[in-house]
Amino acid sequence: MVLKLYGHPLSTCTRRVATVLHEKQVSFEIIPVDFAKGGHKSTAYLEKQPFGQVSYIDDGFILFESRAISLYIASKYANQGTPSSQPNSKPTLSSNKLVPWSYATSVLRKEQWRRMKGLKSDKARFDEYIPALSAKLDGYERILSKQKYLAGDEITLADLYHLPYAEVLPKAGSNVMLEKPNVAR
Repeated sequence: MVLKLYGHPLSTCTRRVATVLHEKQVSFEIIPVDFAKGGHKSTAYLEKQPFGQVSYIDDGFILFESRAISLYIASKYANQGTPSSQPNSKPTLSSNKLVPWSYATSVLRKEQWRRMKGLKSDKARFDEYIPALSAKLDGYERILSKQKYLAGDEITLADLYHLPYAEVLPKAGSNVMLEKPNVAR
């Protein structure tokens, strides 16, 4: 059975799960969820994902919330793909403290979605979160000045969690990550 990933291809949460699936070399199929038509709020969708958010997976076991899905995938497929993304390794466990920037980036991402849909964007709100994100990234800059990845010299789930946001921030209108040499690396 091919794992089915339900979500939107542009969603950072869907991309986070897809990134982990790719790193663990797991075959999967993305089942697109149409936000514009309220697909994530349909009765059928809510039976599988009761919060009406993306993403969820179904490989015979239904699971939602992108970080929980990622841990499940890393555990279930521990012996394939990138070995250092193991869920119970010391680097991965210590990297769980390295996800504090997610709220600021999610606000920025929501503003990008509003622009893409042709809705009025709240530039003041967007601009308000750039300094908060920059301050978090200063901490990452200090960490990455001493090691190759967030939790050491091997890639972990924390690194994979950040990739979708790193990709969309410039599209949202911020190059704050590129202003920090070690973060940009």
